[in-house]
Amino acid sequence: MNVFVINSGSSSIKYQLIRMPESIVVCSGLIDRIGANGSTIHHKTFRGGNEQSRKENISASDHAAGLKQVARLLVDKEIGVVKDPNEIDVVGHRVVHGGESFSDTIIINAEVKEKIKKLFPLAPLHNPPNYLGIEVAGEIFSNAKQVAVFDTAFHQTMPPVAYRMAIPKHFYDEHGIRSYGFHGTSHKYVSEKATAYLQKRESNIITIHLGNGCSMSAVKNGACIDTSMGLGPMNGLIMGTRTGDIDQSVIFHMVNQLGCSVDEVNTILNKKSGMLGLTGFSDMRDVKAEYKKGNKEAILAYNLYAYHIKKYIGAYTAILGGLDALVFTAGVGENDALTRKLSTVNLEYLGIFLDEERNNAGGKDIYEINAARSPVKILVAATNEELEIARQCFLLLNGN
Repeated sequence: MNVFVINSGSSSIKYQLIRMPESIVVCSGLIDRIGANGSTIHHKTFRGGNEQSRKENISASDHAAGLKQVARLLVDKEIGVVKDPNEIDVVGHRVVHGGESFSDTIIINAEVKEKIKKLFPLAPLHNPPNYLGIEVAGEIFSNAKQVAVFDTAFHQTMPPVAYRMAIPKHFYDEHGIRSYGFHGTSHKYVSEKATAYLQKRESNIITIHLGNGCSMSAVKNGACIDTSMGLGPMNGLIMGTRTGDIDQSVIFHMVNQLGCSVDEVNTILNKKSGMLGLTGFSDMRDVKAEYKKGNKEAILAYNLYAYHIKKYIGAYTAILGGLDALVFTAGVGENDALTRKLSTVNLEYLGIFLDEERNNAGGKDIYEINAARSPVKILVAATNEELEIARQCFLLLNGN
């Protein structure tokens, strides 16, 4: 089965063609700057252990134009991997917000599309391009089944004490205002990988997804019981450009005392805060370079970043009733030993002992960075959201 996975962002499309059930990645790619001058596509194919790569400047005025460029490369005479777009059996779509309507992977039909559209207000930056990707893929890959995999689905096992907010009840009943959580596909993938690694049927795991967006989840016996993001993807940890947890009074002060409009505040908190607001850099690699130079703002930012992670480790250990493993994943979690060190230092009283040599040495797929005497495993696990989406599509369509 050829599963083509599409991850549509506001101005980008990530994609992979994966052959299931073997989980073989046939090709992958990224289109960026959709709708702007200077759009590029970086397309890779994998055959017999060999990788071919092609990068092109393209015209991609919208997502439809971008996906047509992808379809062109899929059948290209030199690097094509299929003879016809109709050889794609399934298109799996990452949809960021499923609200309370979707707790499982689902085949997309007219009713599903309407429900996704109704959820636009809950994820205005993410669901519209996700929806557009569905519409365009339906035209290009007309013979394929379209399947939606929701970022929020993994968190639907949270109990009401974790997802309800202490505001008047009608806001929940009538408008669905509650915590939903995000990055669920990644949290699910790495928590299952960690469970298999631990070889324990019952386990308490904290998954720590650190990229440009950051979130943590408390996972008990494979089910999410709490997560750091809320109604939208801004709550919880400090991120590349997002504030994470913030005193609500700051928002009212910015509006009422400083004269900011609501839209300006939204832009500041979502796009101009986090590490960018603290240091002038949103990429942790740049912040780390400044940290090594002794930049005081970068040092403070790193410590703030880790401090928030440590607070959630403590909170989630409490609600889990114990801890078997921490799992670091995503771009920063997998590659930044400094973040992992600062996030676990002085947590020995929780049974968390880091081995600095292991932490700095790195590894592949999934590996330990804890000291041998540590009761709690500290794991680094490579995430693969596209592969998890492909797996869920395959399982759905094969009755498992």
